[in-house]
Amino acid sequence: GPAAAAVVLGTLARHAAAVPLAETDVLATWLATEAGLVVPESGPLTVAVERVTTWPQCGPVLATRRGPDALYVALVDSPPLTDSGHNLAGEPRGAVEFDAAAADVVQLPLTVADELTIRGAWCRCVQIVGAFDAAAELTVAHTETRVQFGRPLAAFQAVQHALATMLGEIERARAATTLAVTAAAQYGFADARTGYATTVAKVAVGRAVAPVTTIAHQLHGAIGTTAEHPLWRATMRARSWADEFGGTSWHARRLATLAATTNPWDVTVGRI
Repeated sequence: GPAAAAVVLGTLARHAAAVPLAETDVLATWLATEAGLVVPESGPLTVAVERVTTWPQCGPVLATRRGPDALYVALVDSPPLTDSGHNLAGEPRGAVEFDAAAADVVQLPLTVADELTIRGAWCRCVQIVGAFDAAAELTVAHTETRVQFGRPLAAFQAVQHALATMLGEIERARAATTLAVTAAAQYGFADARTGYATTVAKVAVGRAVAPVTTIAHQLHGAIGTTAEHPLWRATMRARSWADEFGGTSWHARRLATLAATTNPWDVTVGRI
């Protein structure tokens, strides 16, 4: 269920475990069930949204393309890849080509496409908060043990203010994400209340990425930019994940549209 998935995804992200669990468990398996496609009983899966796929070579790919009136879905066992590469954190990314007019392509209603976006955004919010926790833990430990001018960095007022700012951003992101996790657990991902909560979380988490990652690297100094230091595995994942399944501005526009077309008080209290 969503609550258990959130615990696992957040913990894996906190420990920088590079595995396609969100893609397999929350996205691909669900989408295959919706499309009536038979997938292997074990092993990883992944999803391609508008050609772009995460973990393109980990296993079969559920390739999707959104049309004007339907979502086209196909199971591709050995997808031909273009633009194969990696994101900022070194996770594999690529583009999958498939023919939406092929006989084995399944057409699903656009509501499934909307839920796919919400599910993906929900996963990334949970994962980013986990990465934030890792960055905070590393930064606090560094400032407490690094001695400068005869005192630990944490003893300087400017450093304390920077840490307070970073931790405040993390807790605001966590609060919004917790709301999204609770909504998914109570109502399911297809419910409008979960979509609203996830949109709010994606905006809150996305806005926190820049200050959290910037402060973490500033307080680490030059050591935080080296490939050997574990900090970048948290901060670069957060920066990369923030742009997936709709970036911060995309979800902010979605939230603004919702506010403009619904009773403002209902939007404020989450009565969608």
